[in-house]
Amino acid sequence: MTDRRIAETKQWLRTARTLIDALPYLMKYEGQTFIIKYGGHAMGDEKLAHNFAQDVVLLKHGGIEPIIVHGGGPQIGRMLERLNIESEFVDGLRVTTPEIVDVVEMVLSGAINKQVVHAINEAGGKAIGLSGKDSGMIRAKKLRRTHRDPDSNIERVLDLGHVGEPEKIDAQILFQLSKSGLIPVVAPIGVGADGTTYNINADTVAGAVAGATQAVRLFLLTDVPGVLNKEGKLIPELTVSEARTLMTDGTISGGMIPKLETCIESVEQGVEAAVILDGRVPHTMLLEIFTPAGVGTLIKAD
Repeated sequence: MTDRRIAETKQWLRTARTLIDALPYLMKYEGQTFIIKYGGHAMGDEKLAHNFAQDVVLLKHGGIEPIIVHGGGPQIGRMLERLNIESEFVDGLRVTTPEIVDVVEMVLSGAINKQVVHAINEAGGKAIGLSGKDSGMIRAKKLRRTHRDPDSNIERVLDLGHVGEPEKIDAQILFQLSKSGLIPVVAPIGVGADGTTYNINADTVAGAVAGATQAVRLFLLTDVPGVLNKEGKLIPELTVSEARTLMTDGTISGGMIPKLETCIESVEQGVEAAVILDGRVPHTMLLEIFTPAGVGTLIKAD
């Protein structure tokens, strides 16, 4: 046997071992629903986007039922700039006027949604794009936020315009699509009882969908490795109580707080576990799902 043949055989043996190691996890999660929030750096990087699509197709063909909820904040921002429409953020949320909500819906339900669907189809899957408005899948209500002035200590209600939060998720349409062999790709747009269109944070929608579908896993793909301790090291696993403590004592701050709150809410709604992952790492979901230690921060019930 030539040196080249020996090297090739060793490589295939490693591949076979990887498949064997993954088998217990495939058996464990067969038929289970995974909700995956997709966005951030991974969405804008062509190679990472291709890897993500491959991972989703692999999960589907492995017997797992993935449902994708995507974001698109940077793309919305760029479109608003092209249209010379000014926008502002309050507490990390884009104030959404009637003019802006039209642009948000166009970008999320149009260009981005179709890009994700196309990438999954190109990787060998059968994806279908949806807006939360389709069949009234995401019934939403206006998001109410208050802000306390640090000088006067007076609390006032913030008007964020057409920014909403999920009120009810119709999971049946997602189940029906999944059972038909399709991979649902959901744009985080909701509709109010009066027909008002709402722009909803994608993490929030993903958490609500995870709860409504009783998913076994919620994955939030981010631009950081996961939840970090005060020394900047990754925390592999947290209970809900431990997560709340870290938010209270200041270990966790900024943009990680709403992500962790979404994870906690989903777990309290019956999701087995939620995971915060670094979407910049190639095949990060597979590393999390099919290895004993995982690569992100897993949040589970106490």
